[in-house]
Amino acid sequence: MSSLWTPDGEHPVEPGPSPTETDGPPPEEPQPEETLTPEEREQAEALAREMAAVQEQIASAPASVVVANHLMGFYELAAIHLSQEPPNLSEASVAIDALGSVIEKLPGRLGEAESTLRDALHQIRLAYVAVEKSNRGASSTGVGTDVPS
Repeated sequence: MSSLWTPDGEHPVEPGPSPTETDGPPPEEPQPEETLTPEEREQAEALAREMAAVQEQIASAPASVVVANHLMGFYELAAIHLSQEPPNLSEASVAIDALGSVIEKLPGRLGEAESTLRDALHQIRLAYVAVEKSNRGASSTGVGTDVPS
């Protein structure tokens, strides 16, 4: 029996039936290269080469750099939700919590960007509190809310 590792731990994986254990041969499907025109085949091959180059580039980068890049995406996502009219606090909270969770779980492992990421987390948390406070103030005074007439 095999297992699959996930962030939640190891999970057993039952093997599926082998091709010889299935009911008859698999249905015949046209091979992708048989259905493409020469131009489409050339485009597909170029795309495959481009994807391989991108994968190679990502594989050669330190994981801390790639993770830091994604974490800044969480920061930007939170900022976008906070800047909406009205602010979407629940969605911003998800992005901020994701950012904080990763930063707090990987102390000393995020490379040169770690201090910048910690500062960004602090700033977006402050922004969240300010927006939430402003939003509460506006809704309690009726300013900025749609009040039926």
